[in-house]
Amino acid sequence: MKNIVILISGRGSNMEAIVDACASEQWPARIAAVVSNKASAGGLQFAASRGIPTAVVDHKAFDTREAFDAELARVIDGYQPDLVVLAGFMRILTEGFVRHFEGRMLNIHPSLLPAFPGLHTHQRAIEAGCKLAGATVHFVTPDLDHGPIVAQAAVPVLADDTEASLSARVLKQEHVMYPRAVRWFVEGALTLAQGRVTHQQGASQLLIGD
Repeated sequence: MKNIVILISGRGSNMEAIVDACASEQWPARIAAVVSNKASAGGLQFAASRGIPTAVVDHKAFDTREAFDAELARVIDGYQPDLVVLAGFMRILTEGFVRHFEGRMLNIHPSLLPAFPGLHTHQRAIEAGCKLAGATVHFVTPDLDHGPIVAQAAVPVLADDTEASLSARVLKQEHVMYPRAVRWFVEGALTLAQGRVTHQQGASQLLIGD
């Protein structure tokens, strides 16, 4: 039974999708904790309602990013995680933190990486005239919004799309793709070699939405 710790900063809709999939699909895993850097994060209430332990490590209480990350790692380690999942965790993590959990930490980014790392990805995709947009699940490395790609979801960019409408359609696919990628990890179905991630049984790592 694998232990999963999920980090959030807000509502945590991807966290909800993972929690629900873990329960309904009976993964060989349990959500050991949901941890946030904000006590006001709405996702904490959802987790508590499901009987999942929660914790808050307020980044504002620390003078340096390194000090915050050290305490965050200590709290996470208390739950003996096999996998750490970033689900809307809005903090840039230090190299030391990333190295500590390297190979067992996943993130989801709302673009088809390596395109559009950083913020405002959907608006940037529209402004660039992209015909496809989407999201990427990847292993976390010290380089922001980079790392070996586990899965991607793509949707068409429509002529009348706004940042909000495109974001909503991508998020719908995220809620399918992220739990799927996490399940693959806990089932031991992923192989990482030379910077590339493959599914051992050849399952498609690309999700096409509308």
